[in-house]
Amino acid sequence: DVGACAARGITVCGTPSLASPTPELAWGLILGLLRHIPEEAAAMRAGGWQTTVGRGVEGKTLGILGLGRLGQRMARIGAAFGMKIIAWSQNLTAEAATAAGALRVEKMELFAQADVVTIHLVLSARTKGLVGAAELARMKPSAVLVNTSRGPIVDEAALLDALHAGEIAGAALDVYDEEPLPADHPLRRAPNLLLTPHLGYVTEENYRGMYGGALECVLGWLKGEPVRVIAP
Repeated sequence: DVGACAARGITVCGTPSLASPTPELAWGLILGLLRHIPEEAAAMRAGGWQTTVGRGVEGKTLGILGLGRLGQRMARIGAAFGMKIIAWSQNLTAEAATAAGALRVEKMELFAQADVVTIHLVLSARTKGLVGAAELARMKPSAVLVNTSRGPIVDEAALLDALHAGEIAGAALDVYDEEPLPADHPLRRAPNLLLTPHLGYVTEENYRGMYGGALECVLGWLKGEPVRVIAP
């Protein structure tokens, strides 16, 4: 709460962070989900061979919720794969979407058209529970949902229902309502669900920037020359 800190004379400084790690993980999850990479890797270790039939992304539709810094990266990579890119957020204009190589559509239209829905929104009062039963019901039975943003944007109970009912082909989650995810959480037992433990930002390059930046902030403050000051 930068405003509260400023009112108390507390200096708030930020650290560098990279935009690339989370989209990279999101694409890893998309490809892992569609090509069944975790299942095939496990089957190989157990002596199996080609136990699934995967699906490609070329010619498919990528639906991006949130076309900001990370969403735009997702759009560029999706276009490189030969995908059609559609996007929606509350404040997204048609012009901004076009500039990012996407077509702006309405929210429910995005869920109905997309073969892959990927979330890149900030968690707020407006986005909490944004993806619920109604949105999941509009998705194709062959479509998948990927969330590397914040857990509460997706209604976990609604997602569990959709997965167990086979209403969507699958989902991949890197973020959760409660973290770390409890060992007995029902998401751990849901079908067609790829789970990772909030790895979106966890790369050596990002850690070097964040922790090195934190040290720079402390040293700058001690010298009376604070760096990367965040104003209210």
